[in-house]
Amino acid sequence: MSATHVRRGGPARPKQRKAPSKKMPVSHKRANRLAGLAFAMFLLFLGAAVLIALDIPGKAATQAGEAVGRAGFRVKAYEITGLNHMARQPIDEVVAGEVGRPQPLVDVEAIRAKLLRYGWVKDARVSRRLPDTLVIDIVERQPAALWQDKQRLALIDAEGVVLDRVPIDKMPDLPLLIGPGANSRSQELRRLMAAVPTLRPQLASATWVGRRRWDLAFQSGEIVALPEGELAAKDALVKFARMDRSAGLLGRGLVRVDLRVPGKMIVRLPRAPGEAIAPEAPPAEG
Repeated sequence: MSATHVRRGGPARPKQRKAPSKKMPVSHKRANRLAGLAFAMFLLFLGAAVLIALDIPGKAATQAGEAVGRAGFRVKAYEITGLNHMARQPIDEVVAGEVGRPQPLVDVEAIRAKLLRYGWVKDARVSRRLPDTLVIDIVERQPAALWQDKQRLALIDAEGVVLDRVPIDKMPDLPLLIGPGANSRSQELRRLMAAVPTLRPQLASATWVGRRRWDLAFQSGEIVALPEGELAAKDALVKFARMDRSAGLLGRGLVRVDLRVPGKMIVRLPRAPGEAIAPEAPPAEG
């Protein structure tokens, strides 16, 4: 007989898995702490907004500055250095109001910004010399030419910045630029004349014509009309200077030398006594 095995205890029950316990990402205690921190930050920002609205930081800074002033750190004088051409009065008007102010309350950057509005001032340094002095160090622009526009005469520097008005009867011995916008083209003119060192000392004035090109007037009386464009003008002027060195064009009584047509030089001679003046056709450009 075959043996029969009997399993006691009944059928085996399947094992039940325990449901995973749900954990909160942040504990209740920590959540309360974060909420409290957020509320504290809110109160801090609210308080700062109230202080700013009431200007309490500004008042506190002013009171602190006044306290330093009472301790002897109050502006009693100021010194100005670097003036050669510019009048002192405009600087006095800017700085004089600081006398009597506590040193910590002097806004040196604001003073510098006001000084830079003047044409003569290329740069300005404003510093405190404790206990009671302000030092104003001016870096002046250097006059390089005169600019005439609409019967008004002004000094300009090499960059064309207007420095000051000049009376007609007190014109310094400087090159004269004529015409609207001529001051802004002064660097271009300097480059043109640097290319012709033999002509540069003889230049009397330069007229910016039609905001496009130059007419050069020389001390010997001739007017040389240059073409438009700096490169074309430079090329024409260099060739003219070469011809002047070989043939002596300047000083021979020519009225006008027109170099506007590439490769050509059109010369106008002085009118002979009694010679009728022929009407001229309107120029193609200024």
